[in-house]
Amino acid sequence: MRNYECMVILEPALETDALDALIAKFSDVAVKNGGKIENVNKWGKRRLAHQIGQNTDGFYAVFDLLGENQTISELDRILKITDGVIRHMIIRQGK
Repeated sequence: MRNYECMVILEPALETDALDALIAKFSDVAVKNGGKIENVNKWGKRRLAHQIGQNTDGFYAVFDLLGENQTISELDRILKITDGVIRHMIIRQGK
């Protein structure tokens, strides 16, 4: 398994319960597809570098995870179709 980091920017208008539910959903997707979540950092609400759609702020969350290609592909697919996700990026960490 390889190390990955996934940064997700969620809509700032979401309630705390909805934010926690989305973060749990993304963690579950990774685990159900053979991955392992090592750490979840909630950075909180921050100003975006530039406006994305109607949003000037976003709620940042960063996941450190272990997974195979199919784990990351499925997580990426789910992040693309989930309402409430403004942007996401998954990168492979060095050794």
